Amino acid sequence: MNTTALDRPRSFWPALTRDPMMFTGLALLVALVGLAMLAPLITWHDPAALAPRMRLKPVSAEYWLGTDSLGRDLFSRVLYGGRLSITLAALVSVISVCAGLLLGLLAGYFRQLDAVVMRIIDGIMAIPGLLLAIAMVALGGATIPTMVTAIAIPEIPRVARLVRSVVLSVREEPYVEASLGMGTATWRVLWRHVLPSTINPLVVQATFICASAILIEAVLGFLGLGFPPEIPSLGSIISEGRPFFQRAPWIVLFPGVFLALLILSVNLFGDALRDRLDPRMARQRKG
Repeated sequence: MNTTALDRPRSFWPALTRDPMMFTGLALLVALVGLAMLAPLITWHDPAALAPRMRLKPVSAEYWLGTDSLGRDLFSRVLYGGRLSITLAALVSVISVCAGLLLGLLAGYFRQLDAVVMRIIDGIMAIPGLLLAIAMVALGGATIPTMVTAIAIPEIPRVARLVRSVVLSVREEPYVEASLGMGTATWRVLWRHVLPSTINPLVVQATFICASAILIEAVLGFLGLGFPPEIPSLGSIISEGRPFFQRAPWIVLFPGVFLALLILSVNLFGDALRDRLDPRMARQRKG
């Protein structure tokens, strides 16, 4: 039976301390996620509260990141916007991985379903993901279910193709053929022998899906197709601050830095995790 690096959790922490990129990415990610999730406890201004007399105030002891053009506290808006992006990305990642895993298992293990499933996947991949998200949000409105669905659909085929490639190679392994020869039920073979082989690539793929979902949500907000103005999101905050950039650059700078660091931390951790779970990638980098 195939074993994965995740089956040995004790070896993960020593590897974490020896890998500067993994440690940096994970530490930065934990710090940003912690700030976003603790936003109700560490902010004292309502992110939607208007205060016209305090508009465009610079960084101060009361307003740690200044205020926007409507006098709203930028610190609370950035943290609440990051909280929304992280939650959305987590939902997209879970849905994409679960749906893609199911389709990939069906296409890779059952030959009679392979052609049908892969043609459907190829059709979905022919549609640009951002355009599909824009169309779905424009038709269904900027609600969390619509946003999650719009961002997840283009990611499902990528996960399915990844799982299918793994299943196709594992299906021919001697231990799988021996298990089938002994009369083991198909579902048990999938569960005990095939599924564990997909864990490592799925974990890595999930990190990249999170980064992509955060970026797409920010792009939709920047284009004015995101959530309503009373719900802060990083993309909409940047978009609203563009006309005032020369006078109050912090309106664009701080949410942009938070967004960039969030995506960077996810990608750093994902790259390091890929090297950790796939030794061939690590050897290629060293070479």
